[in-house]
Formats: sequence, structure tokens, C-alpha cells
Amino acid sequence: MVFVRTTPPRPVDVTAVFPGIAPFARPAIRLHPRPGSPSVGESSVGGPLLWPQEAPWPHCEASHLHRDSGFRQSPDDVRLMRRRRARWHGDHDGPGTTPEEAAVKERNAARLAERFAAGPPPAECPVPMLPVAQLYLRDITLLRPPGQADLLQVLWCPYDHDPYGKPATALFWRSAAEVVDVLAAPPEPYEVNHEGYVPEPCVLAPEAITDYPDSLDLSPQMRLIVEDWSRWQAAGADVDSSYAEYPRDFYDPHLADAPGWKVGGWPPWGRTDPDPRYCTVCDVRMVPLLTIASFEWDGGEGHSWTPYEDRAAANGAGHCCGQSPSQPTKVEVGSTDNMQIYVCPASPEHPHTDLIQ
Repeated sequence: MVFVRTTPPRPVDVTAVFPGIAPFARPAIRLHPRPGSPSVGESSVGGPLLWPQEAPWPHCEASHLHRDSGFRQSPDDVRLMRRRRARWHGDHDGPGTTPEEAAVKERNAARLAERFAAGPPPAECPVPMLPVAQLYLRDITLLRPPGQADLLQVLWCPYDHDPYGKPATALFWRSAAEVVDVLAAPPEPYEVNHEGYVPEPCVLAPEAITDYPDSLDLSPQMRLIVEDWSRWQAAGADVDSSYAEYPRDFYDPHLADAPGWKVGGWPPWGRTDPDPRYCTVCDVRMVPLLTIASFEWDGGEGHSWTPYEDRAAANGAGHCCGQSPSQPTKVEVGSTDNMQIYVCPASPEHPHTDLIQ
């Protein structure tokens, strides 16, 4: 890894104020994806995968005709659009389209026309999945791969799927040393259902942290303790008195479930109350593996999670032209929510599941 990101200490030591929360601490690794040019030999978000040339590329076999957001662009067109936005953001008087971009757009249009003429509508055919994340065990030590595997690869179908309107995900564990010949040009879908389903290539700066549960994951008794302002005062917590009526409004955004892309830790909640997931094979309660986040931090209460190294950019840049430093991957799931991928703790080879929150 060539760069680091450092999460500031929490404004309050949660276990000093509430010792009963200490047993609920979980290890987590914030991935801190940032735009870059990762290689197949690196952990990444949206980067190229160390995929064996002889292995079939995963395709989504589901029907994709019934989900239509109105957004119909190829991954290359999405990337082209982002480059143009970034250029306009830096030079409002620059050209609308460079010769190189025009050539890319022309090639994309010709390719799509050729594929349309080749047979049935592509949405009725198996859809090549897009790389979402590649995580090497050497970088992400919390991974618990099966057997001799030391690499996790996550892909998804760039269409909304019922019942919750989210991309369908696929997980692959493999041993990096066994990959001799790498697939040089993986297939891509001819279009995507949403711009936010095309991750921007990002390198990672993994950071180990200790994660605490959202108040909704606490027992009713522990939740009452967190809501007791007198306990905050008795512990000498330096918290603004404006939180006196609803102390959970401080606890949740500042002390619990770190935001952003992360491995392990506690899941965020928002759309629903906690929704336990159970393995369809052995009925064991599943655990969070990976959180795929629309934003690394937000501009409100959660801003305290912004790494030291990103503070200047966060304070100086807005959400203009897709340039927000809090959205380096350009991924958006749900209504700028999070997708959590869960796995069975008894066996990582059992089917995974996912959830939007």
C-alpha cells in the first residue's frame, strides 16, 4: 500500500462512559478506497481481478427486462461521462469532448449497434458481472477464507433485482498462487441499470479499527442506559448539552458502526430495524463480511469519521460534478445507502446473502 488514512479518535471513549458496551466491540477494517490504477496483484475496489484465463467469467442468468430505471449506458460510456465531468470541473471553458473521448464514444456506439444486430435484446441474455472488490488476505487480515484461499473477489450484476431493487452479488474465494495465466480482457455488460453500479477503480489503505454496535443492535436495557443523559454527565463526557434530550443522536453517528467501505465490524441500520440473516444451509446466524458504501462519510453528524488526511479536501470540496471526496468509488446503492454482504461463520463456502440499509 502506498498511502495511509487515519480515522480520528472518537470524541468520547464509549467504554469509559458505558463499560457494558465493551463486550460488544468488534474488529473491523476500514478499506479507505481512493481513485487510482490498481493492478491484478493488488487489493482494490473496481479494479482488475486476478481471474484465471481458463475459468468462465461469471454471468447473471436472471431476467433483466422488468427493471427499467430509464438509465441505459455502457460501462465505457459511464467512465467517459465521469472523465468529462472531472475535466469540466477543473476547466469550465475547456472543450465539451476531446478527440480521444469522441473516438471512444464512436467505438462504443458501433459496438452496441453490432451487438443489437446479433440477436435477441441483450437484457434477455446472461449479463457479464462487473468487478466490485478484490481483497487479498495479506492486506485484509480479518478475512476467513476456506482452505488455502487467500483472495476474495466480489462481483455484481449492474441491474436492479427484485425484491429490493439492488444488484445481484457473487463471491469467489481463490488461491492467488494458483492463478498462472490471467484473463486479460474480461467481458462487460452492454449496458448498466445505474451509473452507481460501475465502481471507479480505487486502491485501498486498510486501517484496523474497533467497531461498536448501532443503538438498534443493543439490548433494550443497554439502550436505556445509552439514552440516560445523567450517565453521560457522570462519566464526564464532553458532549454538547443539545444532545441531552436524545443522547442516541450523538452515540449513533459518532461512536457506532464506522461508515464507509469496511470488512467486519457492525452493520449500519436505517431503512429497517436490525434484520438478522441466517444461513440457508446450517441456519447459523450470519455475520457481516463487507460493507459496500455509497459514501465514506457524510457532511453532517458523521463528518467526525473523515480521516485526518482527507480533512482539507472534505472541507474544501462540495458534491459538484461528481467530485465529492467522500464518494471516491462513485458507487451508489439504494438511495445512497449501504449494501452489506453477510457470510456464514461456520463455513465461508455456504451461500452468502446481502442487504441494503
